[in-house]
Amino acid sequence: MLIRKLTDCPEILAGDHTRLRELLHPDRGYLFEGRYSLARAMLEPGKSSRPHQLKSSEVYYVLSGEGEMHVDSETALIYSGDAIVIPAGSVQWVRNSGGVPLVFFCIVDPAWRSEDEDTLG
Repeated sequence: MLIRKLTDCPEILAGDHTRLRELLHPDRGYLFEGRYSLARAMLEPGKSSRPHQLKSSEVYYVLSGEGEMHVDSETALIYSGDAIVIPAGSVQWVRNSGGVPLVFFCIVDPAWRSEDEDTLG
């Protein structure tokens, strides 16, 4: 059984300016054979991620807070409990429009790789 504790995962500042802790990734040396990667992301109130696009599809699942999600030409308000599907190749970014940190899971399939991400602007 594999159990990864969030507190054991180092926090990094991702290229899109979210604070990330990667929980699962098939290429990181622990016994995980999935195709996808799973990370927890956080944005402070008033902050935005940088527009970016991935070659992989992605799902955000909002754990807490609220924000404004941008995928290509679409914009929608997002709240705790929402799942957002981001098709591969879409330009995406999110803004924390609330007064508390916006915290969400990022599920990327196939697993996130730096060479598959293009940060814009």
